Amino acid sequence: MTIKQYRAHFNKSLKHLYPTPEIDSFFFLILEEYMGLKRIDIVLKSDFLIDKKSLNLMQIATKQLEQEIPIQYIIGKTEFFGLPFHVNKEVLIPRPETEELVEQVLKKVSLIKTCNTSKNETIKEKQLKVLDIGTGSGCIAISLKKQLPSSEVSALDVSNKALRVAKKNALLNNVDISFVHQDILKTNDLDKLYDVIISNPPYVRELEKKEIKNNVLNNEPHLALFVDNKNPLLFYNKIAELAKKFLIKNGQLHFEINQYLGKETIKLLAEKGFKNIQLKKDHFGNDRIITAFK
Repeated sequence: MTIKQYRAHFNKSLKHLYPTPEIDSFFFLILEEYMGLKRIDIVLKSDFLIDKKSLNLMQIATKQLEQEIPIQYIIGKTEFFGLPFHVNKEVLIPRPETEELVEQVLKKVSLIKTCNTSKNETIKEKQLKVLDIGTGSGCIAISLKKQLPSSEVSALDVSNKALRVAKKNALLNNVDISFVHQDILKTNDLDKLYDVIISNPPYVRELEKKEIKNNVLNNEPHLALFVDNKNPLLFYNKIAELAKKFLIKNGQLHFEINQYLGKETIKLLAEKGFKNIQLKKDHFGNDRIITAFK
């Protein structure tokens, strides 16, 4: 079978589930993963015969896509903030909204550097202490470490399986991060004071499951996604309490939040004494990122 012929079969198999641009994206990813072909190669070599081994892998991948398994889990990797990451069903697939969270932190840490850098200490020499709570794949912590190489970055998660993925990703991206297996809801003390605490905790209420696509609902870890309807800000409350104790003066707290609970999250942080609380929308126009200062 040629690439052109398989592409026709691929499109026919998936057109009832996905829009055409997404199907095209899947096809290019699969061809690159299993045959090492770039998009331009596919155009130039449309009559190229697919070898038996590659064809078998592509057929398996097609069946998995028909079952609405995310393409990132099928090929076992994705990209975040321009970096490669391993992913499997033990971790959430990193999303563009979370890239915006990382961008927000990078914009704001210059304030900490300026405020806490003495006359005899250059900004580059200032070692920020950063904590990522609920690290999952490690995408936030690793991306920040790559951008702030002199900083001391720690990351914790309740899931040992997720931490194995995160450690693998730290090696892949050649960064040194302190990973900790810890349940933040049972944590009363942290090991040091931090300049920045950042978290993308579970925030989807059970009542919002009907809004979640099947590829997410049936595959990604519910432990990292959902919270009880009666206490949707459980993680924000706990992390904010710890941040009040373990952030330096003027230290920063950054959250990715439930788009429907922006006002409630701001109120929670204000009641705990945080100042200069800022709510930022994501690229879809949804309330998504909150930054607060101790």
